[in-house]
Amino acid sequence: MPTMFRRVHPLIAFAFFVVAAIVLAALGPREKSLGANVRLVYLHGAWVWTALVGFSAAAAAGLVGIAGRRPAWQRTSVALGQAAALFWVTYLPMSLLVMQANWNGLFLEEPRFRIGLDFAIVAALLQAGILILRRPDWASALNLLFLAGLAFSLSSSREVMHPSSPIVQSGRVLLQAYFLLLTLTCLAAGWQLTRWLRRFAP
Repeated sequence: MPTMFRRVHPLIAFAFFVVAAIVLAALGPREKSLGANVRLVYLHGAWVWTALVGFSAAAAAGLVGIAGRRPAWQRTSVALGQAAALFWVTYLPMSLLVMQANWNGLFLEEPRFRIGLDFAIVAALLQAGILILRRPDWASALNLLFLAGLAFSLSSSREVMHPSSPIVQSGRVLLQAYFLLLTLTCLAAGWQLTRWLRRFAP
């Protein structure tokens, strides 16, 4: 499978995995209180985790690139950060859909949503600055700082109508396996986007 997708244009492979994730989410199991609306939550959660893993990978690649003075790793950090930022920014509209579908309204002061919005703005500005500066070493350092700030904010935020990991805490093995598959599909989409973006990294 990996060899097959190396022969396909990264954007085509990205679109394939995004569609696969949407189909998986639509086929997800219903939940007693949320009903079919929980499928939006599944996709929303997997999308967020893809962004978080992407930011973490960008920081790790940047650290290796800076410590070992390896430009290739620094360029990978740039591409990973850009892909993660795209997933992070696009998860916000999903949050609004989830709120409307499950809470019958928009609770824009919800702490996790506020953090998501604030860091989406920061991520967009940061990636714009990285593109302008065209300095992969600086980009690697900025990706490290961004991850540190995001991790601190998430760990210190209050959970209001937004449990941190309900699927992990559910104890339902089949549901956890399903969500893992959905998340891996989103991660595959993120990696294909990273492959394409890396072509343009300075």
